[in-house]
Amino acid sequence: MPQGPKRPGGHGAPHVKSGPKKGQKITKKYIINASQPANDKIFDVSNFEKFLHDRIKREGRTGNLGDVITISQQGDGKIEVVSHEEFSGRYLKYLTKKYLKKQQLRDWLRVVSTSQGVYELKFFNVVNDDADEEED
Repeated sequence: MPQGPKRPGGHGAPHVKSGPKKGQKITKKYIINASQPANDKIFDVSNFEKFLHDRIKREGRTGNLGDVITISQQGDGKIEVVSHEEFSGRYLKYLTKKYLKKQQLRDWLRVVSTSQGVYELKFFNVVNDDADEEED
């Protein structure tokens, strides 16, 4: 039988996901920008920082951050999380949502990733329906 053209990616060496080599340092930096709600006095940044200190799990345990994960408050209601090991930004987003729910702010604020490693707390866009209500 005649052989057709070879498909790309069909055979050959298996693709190995390239990660950091052993002994190589990983440093991931995440910023949570809560300046907008903090300026409106509805979001307590220092309380949120304490919440992250208490809740972030490392190796399956809370309160195990050590020198590997540092959480610091920057000016203008920003919190910076620096990790020297594999750490998920989605986990940070999850914890932020959990904090908003606990503070009953989840109905007004949402967590949006504005760029890689940067999460921002934004207000939902509320449209005034005053014109519709007056017609009744």
